[in-house]
Formats: sequence, structure tokens, C-alpha cells
Amino acid sequence: MTQLIDSHCHLHDTEFFPDGREDVYRRAIDADVTMVCVGTDVRSSREAVEFVASHDRVFAVVGIHPHEAEVCSTDDIKALLQENPPNTIYGIGEIGLDYFYEHSPKQTQITRLEEQLQLAVDYDLPVSFHVREAFEDFWAVFDNFHGVRGVLHSFTDTQVQLEQGFERGLYVGVNGISTFTKDAAQQHMYANIPLEKMLLETDAPYLTPAPLRGTMNEPSFVGRVAEHVATQRNVSFSDVAAATTANARRLLNIA
Repeated sequence: MTQLIDSHCHLHDTEFFPDGREDVYRRAIDADVTMVCVGTDVRSSREAVEFVASHDRVFAVVGIHPHEAEVCSTDDIKALLQENPPNTIYGIGEIGLDYFYEHSPKQTQITRLEEQLQLAVDYDLPVSFHVREAFEDFWAVFDNFHGVRGVLHSFTDTQVQLEQGFERGLYVGVNGISTFTKDAAQQHMYANIPLEKMLLETDAPYLTPAPLRGTMNEPSFVGRVAEHVATQRNVSFSDVAAATTANARRLLNIA
């Protein structure tokens, strides 16, 4: 069995997993999967920190999702960083801009993004980015902060935007969408992402990979994404696992 890292899941979040978190966690451990638990607001970020404190092979990332930008304060995320000792929180996220739904006003989203990028710089932490139909504004903000490293989580945009990310040293998160998309351009894009720039993720409980569609996604399913990547490229599962695991460890500075 080859170790995998699910670089983005919400296993810790009681909104998504009110019951049975321990069973889901144990299945992931049995599948040799290490998990990165990513916050989306202040509550879920606190839950991420609490969950990883009592579980092995899970790492916390905290932040305010663009949907929650209007109702959450970056000061509360900063307080989490200040309250917890080093090597407790491993990143900022998921943060960014979402103009597809625009649950928060655009300018408020931009302000929260800027504030949290400053936290990433101040605390030297990588970032998990959520960007949807907003790359023009996103790059304009991103380029004002030097030395930021991170991953474009659940990337579904164009090859042009992907290349923009690579030019800025970012990784790309590949999840179940790659296994079931009917979009030929997306299929081609996913098949040609360099392994050295790829992280695997589930975004559990969302985006369950084929052939498990219709069930709740969970971190143990990240192996299905790895299998699909390997088949697309005619390489071994172990090659995909080794490359993506090394990338996640490098980005997040986890052992």
C-alpha cells in the first residue's frame, strides 16, 4: 500500500459530518491516507484545530471562505494563529474569490482575501485558494503579496489560468471532478497537469469520484482520484502517489 495525502477535506466539520466522523477517519487511516482538514469560517476553523489535536495524521488549515467573507472576521483567524503553538496550524484556507455565487459582495471578498494573505505572509504559511470566475481580480490581489506559496484548490478553470498559476509557483488541486467531467477541454487539461505541480484532494464530503457517485465523499476515496490520474497518463499508481505526496509534504511542511 502506498501512502496518499488528501490535501483538502472537511472531515473535521460537524456541519458536514455530524455523526460518524470517527468511522470516516478510521477508513482513511486504514487506506494509508493522511488528511488536511481545511476551515471555511471561524467555527469550522476552530473545529479543525480541535480535531487534529486528538487525531494522528491530520493537519489543520484555517481561514474564511469567500462565501463567508461578509459574516466572518479575519481577526478571529488571527486569534487562532496566536492562541495555538507552532506546528498546530499548517496553512491559511480556504480563501479567495467566488463571483459565480457572490454570496458576499465582491469588495468584501477582496478585503478578506487581502487580510488573510497578509496573515499567510506574517506567519509564513501556505494557502489553499478557492477561485471561481474571478481570476482577473484574484491575480491583481495575489501579485501584491510576495513570497506566497499555495495551491489552487479544486481547479476547474482554463488552461490559460492554470499556466498563470504555474508561473506564480502554485500547485493545483485535483479531485473527483477529474474522474467524471464531461468537458473535453477539462479532461485534456487534467490529463496534462505535470505530476510535480499536482496535489490530490477529495473536498469531502463533496465531489465524490467515479465510480462512487451518489455516495458521500470521504478522504479514503482519494485513491480513486490517484487511480484515474495514473490511468490517464499510463503510469503506475505508486508514481502518482509518490509525486503528489511529496508535493503536499513540501508545500505544507508536514512530515
